Amino acid sequence: MARNGLRSTAQRRLVTDTFFRSSGHLSIEDLLATVREQDAKIGYATVYRTLKLLKDCGLAYERHFGDGVSRYEVALEDEHHDHLICLDCGKIVEFENDEIERLQDELAKRHGFKLKRHVHELYAIGRRDPGGACLHCGEKQS
Repeated sequence: MARNGLRSTAQRRLVTDTFFRSSGHLSIEDLLATVREQDAKIGYATVYRTLKLLKDCGLAYERHFGDGVSRYEVALEDEHHDHLICLDCGKIVEFENDEIERLQDELAKRHGFKLKRHVHELYAIGRRDPGGACLHCGEKQS
């Protein structure tokens, strides 16, 4: 952040360090709960502003998976993955598939484009056990 002219405070460093050590897709509330384990005085606004700065600097991606909650993940230049989202419980599965990537490039080329980036999200209903409980979270379908 210093390279982008941003002031580095102890709280901002804690939020940033915690975010970069995390995996998956964190909401502001998720990250806030984690950083408050180390510093109970950190507020929602500090986490929100720090994530916005990371996003604006290209260090974090903001994702929306259809449930009204913004989630953030570390932006890695050399890594790409897609998402499979359970419509019942919200579980997010990251996946990579070379065949899908090849088909997307081929489709873009066929229509006169060179693909630079994309977002691929698949929304599905998770499998259930014989009793009707979601295999991801254990909740029964209502």
